[in-house]
Amino acid sequence: MALRADDLIDRRRLRRKLTFWRVAAIGIVALGVIALSAWFYRDDLGGSAVDHIAKVRIEGTITEDDELIKRLEDIRKSSKVKGVILAIDSPGGTTVGGESIYEEVRKVAADKPVVAEVGTLAASAGYMIASAADHIVARKTSIVGSIGVLIQYPDVSGLMDKLGIKLEEVKSSPLKASPSPFKPTNDDERAMVRKLILDSYDWFVGIVAERRKMTHQQALALADGSIFTGRQGVANGLIDAVGGETEAIDWLATKGVDAKLKVVEWKDTERRGSFLWSKAMVKTVGSALGLSDYSSDVIHELGADRLFLDGLVSVWHP
Repeated sequence: MALRADDLIDRRRLRRKLTFWRVAAIGIVALGVIALSAWFYRDDLGGSAVDHIAKVRIEGTITEDDELIKRLEDIRKSSKVKGVILAIDSPGGTTVGGESIYEEVRKVAADKPVVAEVGTLAASAGYMIASAADHIVARKTSIVGSIGVLIQYPDVSGLMDKLGIKLEEVKSSPLKASPSPFKPTNDDERAMVRKLILDSYDWFVGIVAERRKMTHQQALALADGSIFTGRQGVANGLIDAVGGETEAIDWLATKGVDAKLKVVEWKDTERRGSFLWSKAMVKTVGSALGLSDYSSDVIHELGADRLFLDGLVSVWHP
């Protein structure tokens, strides 16, 4: 019996030792991952601590983006940022989203020179944001323009008739909750929507005229929804020059920014820092666990999120 008691004590001690070393091994691996991620991101963390040119990417469908607004605010307040490059590649999005980013870019431009560098396209709300910069460059075959506002809504009343579905509603007034996808719009409803469109459209045309140094009539002539190549954009005054980042830096140099300064991309704060805590890592883990929020990112990456934009939108649909 004494031997059995000693064996049990020895086994417990062995288990404690194994548990300790397992925990220690996990801790070492975690520290290794953190150190590795810090190695990969050291340029982002260190580059912003010295004088530099800040680069901000504005890509994909534009919506209200609190993180981007905060990032632009931080750039404006940073004494180390001497100039800003907005790298825009967007078909547009919600008009409110474009307006909020436009206003924040104008605040930055009041303190630091800002240049917009258009990639594949800067259309609708994307061009709205580009126009907030002091200078716009685009590739010869980039797409710019599509100045305008729209509201789109489906009409599934025909499908409801085929399925034998009727809609019953009681409204406080005829225009409440109109337009509705469950019935065709009438003249009064379309007139109401058109007033919304024309008011926002007039504001959009107005900022283009102001920012591009045009008369209202000149801006209006370009604001029929047309899209233009970069070369056409230079000819009609929608952009300033053909080029990319090199030309953007050259322009910043004319505003007193040292062209030899490093260009540091200010990334989404949720993506900056170590990979261990990045949004990408969290989404990957979430996907492995079958969490539903991962599906929303897939929708976003496929561009299908444009199908669900609500309210007034300024977007170009190819």
